[in-house]
Amino acid sequence: MEKFNPEEAILNTKREFGEHGGVSPSLSRSSTFTVKEPGIMPEIFEGIKGPDRGGCYLYSRHFNPTVSLLARYLAAMEDTESAKCTASGMSAIACTVLQICKSGDHIVSGNSIYGGTYALFKDLLPDYNIETTFVDTSDYNAFEKAIKPETKIIYVESLSNPTLQVPDIKRLAVLAKKNDIKLVVDNTFLPVVLSPARLGADVVVYSMTKFINGASDLIAGAICASKEFINELVDVHTGRVMLYGPTLDPRVAFDIIQRVPHLPLRMKEHGSRTLELTEMLNDMGVKVKFPGLKSHPDNKLLSSILNEGYGYGGVFTIDCETEEKANDLLSTLQNEEDFGYIAVSLGYFDTLISCSGSSTSSEMTPEEQKEIGLSPGLVRISTGLTGSIEMRKEQLKRAVTKVLL
Repeated sequence: MEKFNPEEAILNTKREFGEHGGVSPSLSRSSTFTVKEPGIMPEIFEGIKGPDRGGCYLYSRHFNPTVSLLARYLAAMEDTESAKCTASGMSAIACTVLQICKSGDHIVSGNSIYGGTYALFKDLLPDYNIETTFVDTSDYNAFEKAIKPETKIIYVESLSNPTLQVPDIKRLAVLAKKNDIKLVVDNTFLPVVLSPARLGADVVVYSMTKFINGASDLIAGAICASKEFINELVDVHTGRVMLYGPTLDPRVAFDIIQRVPHLPLRMKEHGSRTLELTEMLNDMGVKVKFPGLKSHPDNKLLSSILNEGYGYGGVFTIDCETEEKANDLLSTLQNEEDFGYIAVSLGYFDTLISCSGSSTSSEMTPEEQKEIGLSPGLVRISTGLTGSIEMRKEQLKRAVTKVLL
């Protein structure tokens, strides 16, 4: 497969300057827009004409110039035909799934996924008569065996949250196409690092709240796919984004636009720092997991499909085995070493640490957590960019030695 450089793709995207020549694009906060000729209004409502199809902007729940500019950046970054921004990562996932699935349909999903997504699939979608079979994320054969005539989606995270498994996206894409199924990949953990659409994924979803934005100051989501699928999402009659209305505020879109150009630089630094920290822990005999380590079972797989030069992501885990020890480590890292902050989420410029079982995976029962290999003492660490790496290594080393060794 031809090499892909997402950094160059972002830079080559059509640049928009401010209306007075500003180096930043203009921020369009209008909720509604003037239609110059009344005769085209029906065609706009029918979806025949739009801002990119001989028409114009109509209403910001449908299209907005600032939000559309961000979508163009994202489509370039993912090498997809189009993209649509939403108000949160969960809205991106929910709208995608409900656009593809109808009552009576079935989903095959990796069993190690974000707790909110797990709750959507396990607890909410059955109310819509949509069932999900959960299988081992790393077991291709399990996905193949779980497919039914009613299956419409194979769903995985490119790097599973929080167990850090890597699904074989290329093989799953072939399997999906063979069975006329859509492969949906959540790439929140690995923007720029991995390009799922180039590996065969039909839809790539994001929580832009995390690495893409990088400042933990807003909530946003994205759906990257074909023009046909994005147009379906905004259809005025049946479009799930159009009718459920998870509209991204243009002010939020403007802020993210300013941060996308340096996302590749940030991901390189997140990745290099995480590799240094985890190599140190690995040498100390700590139960550390990171796909950049040779000891990770999916290291070779991820190495074979990633975009070279951006590392392996910025998230790693330490298995403290018990929740009590995990909490001791969290407290030591934050309150004694000032290594990072006890907080959920990831992709911030400061390090964020949490105990997954009692936080972002708490929607799963203890039995379900055990089934996916999630230890009650698993600490998830999203490596920040602040402080020298030498200082951070010493802080982490002291904390781990005190609590675990």
